[in-house]
Amino acid sequence: MAVWRKLWRRNLLAVSLLVYILIHTMDVNARPANMSASKDKSPVNNKDENEILPPDHLNGVKMERDGHLNKDFHQEVFLGKEIEEFEEDSEPRRNRKKLIDIFTKVDFNKDRSVSAKEMQRWIMEKTEEHFQEAVRENKNSFRAVDPDGDGHVTWDEYKVKFLASKGFNEKEISEKMKNNEDLKLDEETQEVLESLKDRWFQADNPPPDQLLNEQEFLSFLHPEHSRGMLKYMVKEIVRDLDQDGDKKLTLSEFISLPVGTVENQQAQDIDDDWVRERKKEFEDVIDSDRDGIVTMEELEEYMDPMNEHNALNEAKQMIAVADENQNHQLELEEILRYSEYFTGSKLMDYARNVHEEF
Repeated sequence: MAVWRKLWRRNLLAVSLLVYILIHTMDVNARPANMSASKDKSPVNNKDENEILPPDHLNGVKMERDGHLNKDFHQEVFLGKEIEEFEEDSEPRRNRKKLIDIFTKVDFNKDRSVSAKEMQRWIMEKTEEHFQEAVRENKNSFRAVDPDGDGHVTWDEYKVKFLASKGFNEKEISEKMKNNEDLKLDEETQEVLESLKDRWFQADNPPPDQLLNEQEFLSFLHPEHSRGMLKYMVKEIVRDLDQDGDKKLTLSEFISLPVGTVENQQAQDIDDDWVRERKKEFEDVIDSDRDGIVTMEELEEYMDPMNEHNALNEAKQMIAVADENQNHQLELEEILRYSEYFTGSKLMDYARNVHEEF
């Protein structure tokens, strides 16, 4: 079963990358594909499933559950909950004003420049916003799987709700489970359930009672909220990428996710960029002791969104991208000039009346 599960997860990695390539081939400005988005579901089923399924993408975490790098990380930790405003509103002048407002908040000492310490403080605040949003969403998700409101959910109760979200008849499934009848699930659904079950029991804090309360369910959906579940997420990622079984990752293992099969130059360029980005992240950030090997401990530290040292390093990297005058700080003009990096939106005529607006 463990071998089948690993093969299944690696197939998902291949599908995820293939979808990424196909979407970027059609629209080079598209955001990276989410694996769940590739499934053909009705709006109702999508909503129900997303409420109770651990998401592939975790805001403010540097890596996706499937081992891909989070392409939106910089924007998530710079914009926090305001990231959706920039996505929905592409009017350049309005976005420029919002970005100026953000700059004045990041500039804590009001000296009209942003230091690494100020950016670090801001990143931690924005990450906390994502944490609080996950807590709010979890309340709704927990209610969806705890209809009797007793504050606890068993694995079987969750399993019924999950299968109902996949289109199975909830009453029929519940009755079959009570009578220990064969549910006649397809192989893919069975594999997903096995993976979820492992994750479920990992989220059951000691002493284990085979029940999840609301806080434990939050850790089940969002492993970044629990040190134990973050460790388990790292373990899953390493297990899927580790080719020699030593529970560590070499550079070649880290960049050897299944490649796309679209036969054109644009797809090949995307593949090359993808490998180049992972190589840079491995060598410059994740491999903290620069020994060419990434341990589970190093990957866990890298993925911990509340790690202040990581936040400071991220702040320095963000400043370095836009620091044209090389003073190790950011001025308003620099942030506006590199708006696409910070917000995902390109601002036209960024310098127009900057000082008057500021």
